[in-house]
Amino acid sequence: MSAAARIMLCADDFALTEGVSRGIGELVAAGRLSAASALVTTRHWPAHAGSLRALREKIAVGLHVNLTLGRPLAAMPGLCPDGRFPPIGRLAWEALRARLIPAEIATEIGRQLTAFEQALGSPPDFIDGHQHAHVLPGVRRAFLAAVSERVWVRRPLIRDPSDSPAAIAARGAAVPKSMTIAALALGFGKAVRSAGFPTNHGFSGVSAFDVGRPYASEFARFVRVPGRRHLVMCHPGHVDAELPALDPVSERRAEELAALMAYPNLPSLIWHPERSVSDVIDWGSLAGTHG
Repeated sequence: MSAAARIMLCADDFALTEGVSRGIGELVAAGRLSAASALVTTRHWPAHAGSLRALREKIAVGLHVNLTLGRPLAAMPGLCPDGRFPPIGRLAWEALRARLIPAEIATEIGRQLTAFEQALGSPPDFIDGHQHAHVLPGVRRAFLAAVSERVWVRRPLIRDPSDSPAAIAARGAAVPKSMTIAALALGFGKAVRSAGFPTNHGFSGVSAFDVGRPYASEFARFVRVPGRRHLVMCHPGHVDAELPALDPVSERRAEELAALMAYPNLPSLIWHPERSVSDVIDWGSLAGTHG
């Protein structure tokens, strides 16, 4: 893969559990990640934020906006009448029926941005969403309102989890699932760029979680047909006692961790923040933001 085609490899869900954060840290130490995005709503965030701050010397770090796991940072009687976020299926159903309260969601996203900034001492390099909830029709307007009302020294990159049908088909990885996500995200990237924020161009990493297909073979497909600013998500981690209750495919995280540790020449395939932007992809606001 040429320098111009290097990808941004981002591990999601930092601070989900101790084992997940530890696994991400091991990949960073081995030079096998470009970025990590953090959940600031979990009980582990206060304790793990310091280690993420230290990792920022080697990777880009971002906010993993959460609207579907655990509890919000403050009361949300409309979305969370029982004090807990709804599962992604229910959130998507309510979003598509225009039954969400945008101001309530925007306020919670603002709280999560503030929690990130207070813990790390600076804004996120990028923003994405747990289970891609940030792109849902009915959520995206609130998301864009929340990020647009803040004053940015340098605007963060915002993840667009869609790609062209041709690229998705050419990779042949979890095609129906990838197409569904792309359909739900239709128009999101354009709206983000119109609001003045950079986005990735090209996205992969969606897994079918098929136990009959090793993750390493899936990952080899993820890096095919890269876009000009291509982002690949991953979900590595060690399986600890807490994880199975939070993640129905928790064992897959251990497989991802092992596969990424062993994948041939992975450090040369991915973008690293310490490299000159001119040497790899123009990753916009991500380079040079670490302070």
